[in-house]
Amino acid sequence: SPPGLLLLTSFLLHLEEGHASPTRLVCDSRLIQKYIGEAKDMEKRVGQCQALPTLGCPAVLPLVNFSLQQWKCKSSESKRREILCDLALLVGAAAGAQGQVTQECGARQLGQLYRHANSFLLLLQTFGWEAGPWEPGCSPHSVEQTHVTSIFLTYRKLVQGKLSFFFHNLAKDSCK
Repeated sequence: SPPGLLLLTSFLLHLEEGHASPTRLVCDSRLIQKYIGEAKDMEKRVGQCQALPTLGCPAVLPLVNFSLQQWKCKSSESKRREILCDLALLVGAAAGAQGQVTQECGARQLGQLYRHANSFLLLLQTFGWEAGPWEPGCSPHSVEQTHVTSIFLTYRKLVQGKLSFFFHNLAKDSCK
């Protein structure tokens, strides 16, 4: 879809103008560190917003904690699908919360988180996998939260955990 293509293009350009490619994200560990830093900054900034409302309609968030031992035993494709499920829930949670948060500071941070999570989602959907395109319909383990800050905490943990390890594993295979 054109809006999705636009987001993916802007994400790739955001990586580093003129040198962007999905392989570069995987092979240049500084980029994932940059995104971890940005996730931490977003979490910190939303925590500084005054009077964030409690969400009347709870956000459904993925449970992103994982066992490193179990994670290592999974195939790259099952890891990718799990992360896609997590990201799809996060994107939905951010979009739903945006409709409930009218305060400028919180709304701005939610918009940024939505764009970042959606960019990762689009990137992983189009990353050139042998198994074909991602198909929705996964059912990750989830939890309902009414605090806006929990969306940011979940995103940071996902980027710092599963995404970081996923890209690290891909780099071992792709970046000789």
